[in-house]
Amino acid sequence: MRLHPIAYPALALSLFATAAPALEIEPEVVAQGLQNPWAVAFLPDGSFLVTERPGRMRVIDSKGALGQPLSGLPAIAAGGQGGLLDVVLDSDFAQNRTLYFCYSEPGNNASNSTALAKARLSSDQRQLEDLQVLFSQKPKKASQLHFGCRIVERPDGSLLLTLGERSHFKEEAQNLQSHLGKIVRIGKDGSVPKDNPFVGRRDALPEIWSYGHRSPQGAALAPDGTFWMNEHGPQGGDEINRPEPGKNYGWPVITYGENYGGGRIGAGITHQKGMEQPVHQWTPSIAVSGMAFITSDRYPGWKGNMVVGALKAQRLERITLAAGKVTGVEPLLPQLGQRVRDVRQGPDGWLYVLTDRSNGQLLRLKTQP
Repeated sequence: MRLHPIAYPALALSLFATAAPALEIEPEVVAQGLQNPWAVAFLPDGSFLVTERPGRMRVIDSKGALGQPLSGLPAIAAGGQGGLLDVVLDSDFAQNRTLYFCYSEPGNNASNSTALAKARLSSDQRQLEDLQVLFSQKPKKASQLHFGCRIVERPDGSLLLTLGERSHFKEEAQNLQSHLGKIVRIGKDGSVPKDNPFVGRRDALPEIWSYGHRSPQGAALAPDGTFWMNEHGPQGGDEINRPEPGKNYGWPVITYGENYGGGRIGAGITHQKGMEQPVHQWTPSIAVSGMAFITSDRYPGWKGNMVVGALKAQRLERITLAAGKVTGVEPLLPQLGQRVRDVRQGPDGWLYVLTDRSNGQLLRLKTQP
C-alpha cells in the first residue's frame, strides 16, 4: 500500500509559553480499514501489531497491508467502551515472542471486568500461543464503561495496569478492597510483588499500586523511568498524574469536573488533605487517550516532551515538562478531524497515531523537510 501524505500545519498557539519551535507535521497514512483500533505495538521485522476494540488483533506489514485476525484470543465482552484494548510487547520479545494485552473479560449475568493476559506470538504471526490470564479485576460489574486498560512494563520487569471505576461505581475508587478505580502492579507470572504498598494489609488488595482514579486512558514511562498516566474527568477535569505507590488521587472526592449536564460531584471540592493534585488538568475536557514520550531526534526541540491524544478534541497535545511539572501545552494536528485513540513512538523515532472510527487509520507523523 502506498503511503498517503496529508498536510496538517502544527498549531503554533500554545496555552503556555514553550521554548521549542513549532514544527510542520505531515501525517502519512500507513494503513486504513481498521475497525476502532485501540493500540499499536512495533514488531522487530518492521510490521505493526494492532488491536481492534470489537475483539481482533492483527499484524500490519511494513507496507500497510492488513493481515488476517490472529487466532487464540480469549472470550471478550465487546460492547460500549469494552473489547480488546491495549497491547504491549515484552521487553525481551525478540527472544521470547511474549506479549501482554488487556481486554474486557465476560462474567455472569452480563457482568465483566478488565483482565490482563500474556501469550506468545507464533513464528508465522498468525496466532497467539500459550495464553495465560495474569489478572482479573474484581468485582465484575454490569457496565460497558471505564475499563481503563493501559499496560506499562516498569524497569524492574513488573507490570502496571490501569483500571477504571466502571462509571456507575465511582465510590469504589476509594475502596481498597476493590480493584475498581485503581492502578495495579503484578509480576509477569501474575504474582504480587512483595514491595507493593498494601502487601500485608488485611483491609486492602495486595495488587493495588495507587487509587482514586476514574477512567485512565493513557500511560507511559518517561525517559528517566518514572510512570505517568492520564485519565478522563467527567465534564471537565481531565488529568495528567504521576502515580506513586500507595497514594490516593482523589476521585470522586476531589475533581475539577462536574456532573454531565452540570452540578457538583460530591462536595464539589478540588483539594483535600491526603489526596494528590494532578500534575495538569484540562477544563473543558479534551477526552485524553494514548500517551508517549519523545526520545528521538526526529522532532527538533521536542526531545523529552510528552504527547497526549485527544478523542473529543480530535488532536494531539504536546506537553513540555520541567522538574516534574507541566510548563507548556501546544495543540497539534487541529485539522485532523478524527478521534485519536493511541500515540506511540516507533523504533524509527517517528510518532504513530491510531484514529478511533469504523474505518480507523494508522498514521506516521513526519516533519516537513
